[in-house]
Amino acid sequence: MEPLKICWVSSEMAPYAKTGGLADVAEALPAYLGSQGHDVRTFLPLYGRIDTSQGFTVVEWMVDRPLRLGGRTFHYTLVTDSAPGDHLQRFFIHCPALFGREAIYTGDSDEAIRFAFLAKAAIECCQGMGWAPDVFHCNDWHTGLLPLYLRHHYGWDRLFERSKTLLTIHNLGYQGMFPTSQLGALDLQGCAHLLYRDDLDAGVVGFLKTGFLYADLLSTVSRTYAREIQTPEYGMGLDGVLRARADHLVGIVNGVDYALWDPATDRHLPYHYSAEDLTGKLENQRYLLQATGLDAEPSEAVFGLVSRLTAQKGLDLLFEPLQEMLAGRDVRLVVLGSGESRYEAYFARLAQAFPRKAFFYRGYNERLAHLIEAGADAFLMPSRYEPCGLNQMYSLRYGTVPIVRKTGGLADTVQLFDPATGEGTGVVFEHQNADAVRWALTFALRLFGEPEAWRRMVTNGMAQDYSWQVQGARYEALYRAMANL
Repeated sequence: MEPLKICWVSSEMAPYAKTGGLADVAEALPAYLGSQGHDVRTFLPLYGRIDTSQGFTVVEWMVDRPLRLGGRTFHYTLVTDSAPGDHLQRFFIHCPALFGREAIYTGDSDEAIRFAFLAKAAIECCQGMGWAPDVFHCNDWHTGLLPLYLRHHYGWDRLFERSKTLLTIHNLGYQGMFPTSQLGALDLQGCAHLLYRDDLDAGVVGFLKTGFLYADLLSTVSRTYAREIQTPEYGMGLDGVLRARADHLVGIVNGVDYALWDPATDRHLPYHYSAEDLTGKLENQRYLLQATGLDAEPSEAVFGLVSRLTAQKGLDLLFEPLQEMLAGRDVRLVVLGSGESRYEAYFARLAQAFPRKAFFYRGYNERLAHLIEAGADAFLMPSRYEPCGLNQMYSLRYGTVPIVRKTGGLADTVQLFDPATGEGTGVVFEHQNADAVRWALTFALRLFGEPEAWRRMVTNGMAQDYSWQVQGARYEALYRAMANL
């Protein structure tokens, strides 16, 4: 089949600039597509924090290019970190006036201008290359204006007459809302009739909401989340807009990079293992308990949690059930994360109250994250909402039973285990309350006491395939349908 031409525009990309899962997707999916022979070019701001001392080169014919935005002229240079033979062409927009700051996101007064500039610069780079993408793949609010710009500011250019736009929602909680006083600075002063009237009346313009109106297709990172965000409970004020575009909204679960997350090869683990031989998992557990100073050889399960400590993650649902479990059962708990002070304080108190049973590491430690996945028996993800989630898929691969709430990507990737049939991959609960968590923990410990059932659940999970080879193929099919190729 004919190779696709994909222009990927994003505010983050691992390992260059990362605050969350968007960066991982922006690295992995384009890399997969490039490995399949497609012409994929990614565009990312060159933030001040990015080290350009190794491998970066200037694109000689894209130096000090002028770009007008809202009556001002900015100059930018295109820089690449792609070497000959790479499957992927990575481009960085070097505009020190807007991006030469240490932070990826700021509270500065020109935040809207920074990402409007990214959208326009990506389009103009394609013009400069004489390259017509089949699809501009936009991501989250930062690129939400690109579909509008492409259609109304660059619609005259026949280079893009067949180009389509896809806008992916990675987290609806971040919408890019700015005052209408910035319409002129965003080159939207003559486009007010193209924006949402109710927003303008309220004195705001929403980047993400505008993208919903003008993108040819919308996607999000799981099928269940695609349905959830069309409801008032999860739609965060945009459910009506999304229902209006329901026929143009699809959900595709993110993939996992099994080159990094596989217990058979994981460089962070002292002991490797597989579904055929789980001996190494027990050795990793002993290592984890010793490294965290917890009592070895518990008669019941070891629970793990690696998370941003925020309200979204449903951690308050754990407060009473975890304390009760640690007080009454011979279990262990290892927690890694940072975030809101009330959650950090709770887990610190828990570790202090049960010093031989519970451990809390404030911050992030990559090696410990991998050790928890390998050494825990079960992994806790009680999220109030979860667009996709990755840790539950890591857990499945590592034979660590996910205990999840039935929402978003968690609902799409973990199935409740049925002891009667031997089918299912984890423990799934529905309600957002402590009793639901108590049920889940009790059910998990009951299954843990039945070795045959537990082993069946573990091996079922390890057999799941959420690789980018599988999930990326779904994007290929989507792009082809959009481009009629």
